[in-house]
Amino acid sequence: MLLDQIAAAFDRQDYKLAAELLKTFLHQSPQDPWGQVYRAKLYEVSGRIEDAKAIYQNILRTVTSSKIISMTRSQLQQLQDREQSERRAAIAQAKSAPENAEPGVLILEAIALESRQKAAQAMSQIFNLDAYTARLQIPNTGWKLYRAGAIGELQLYGQQLRAEKIPCFWTKENQLNSLPVFEIKYFLDYEPQASVVCHNQQGQLGSLTFDWSEVSQRVEGMLPILENVVDSSMRQGIQRQRKEQTQDYVRICDLHLPKRRCILRICDWKYSFDQGLEFVSMGNNTIDLDDKINRLHWNSLLTFLNAQIKSKPVWSDFTVFAESAIDSPFLLKRIPAKISAYGQNSELWDSAFQLYSCLAFLRDSI
Repeated sequence: MLLDQIAAAFDRQDYKLAAELLKTFLHQSPQDPWGQVYRAKLYEVSGRIEDAKAIYQNILRTVTSSKIISMTRSQLQQLQDREQSERRAAIAQAKSAPENAEPGVLILEAIALESRQKAAQAMSQIFNLDAYTARLQIPNTGWKLYRAGAIGELQLYGQQLRAEKIPCFWTKENQLNSLPVFEIKYFLDYEPQASVVCHNQQGQLGSLTFDWSEVSQRVEGMLPILENVVDSSMRQGIQRQRKEQTQDYVRICDLHLPKRRCILRICDWKYSFDQGLEFVSMGNNTIDLDDKINRLHWNSLLTFLNAQIKSKPVWSDFTVFAESAIDSPFLLKRIPAKISAYGQNSELWDSAFQLYSCLAFLRDSI
């Protein structure tokens, strides 16, 4: 019987003969599930693991024989165990070099809805997750801070994700912290070059001149001002509690100058609208200089920036990103915010924006 001869050829590891016999068997009985089992086993020994897994999974969906199902599940489990073992070995090797042990971050990017199921299956294999959990890990919009750890391990994961068409990028923490930030106090001029008065990271006041063509992109965000307040809604006789509330928002805009390897930061609460260039809000020629957080001032400034760098990308999904970053407080505490904190509990959000902006700066160079 051909099946017995095929099994015997496999036992002797005579895969050439097994392939010849299997070809004949599949021609005679193309629907026989045992033929598909041995076909998958041939793919295994030839290194076509994904093809073998696809056949095994199809067998589990279509075959009712308990013996074949049991064998197929066993083969799939062996493949998964081997892949996990190989990944662990690769991670250990990747982390062995001193430079690969440096701390870093791995960022996932959004995936189109029609690609999410396939991406979830790939992620479940890479990170040893069930498919449902893996699907929840994939961002619908914007970026997600997925992991922090040794850069060698993160790079290996990133390469595996990219091989499965899952967009991501990674970088070292020291690269994130090496970008200087200059806080713009006000614009002195905007043509033929932009000229600003700004503070450096040491708080020293100076000026800087740049061409608008040097600006590669813009990053925008709103940072909540968080404070602990007494909850007055508690019933009488019950001890009142303090809870965290958002009192207001700080609006921030970063301009990236990659050739100078620096970031220019504009903050609505720190910008001196009563100095330098006057930004007139649309439909309103009166500027209230006493109200530094007047949204008309800020919108007028953004309108001005749009006119100067209208063709440049704008990254504005900060809030989406921050929701994942806030869950990693130990990482954020290692990211100097370079923003003045405005609320009692706002420091993590400040660092999250710094991280987001620096990631946008470095993304295309990774």
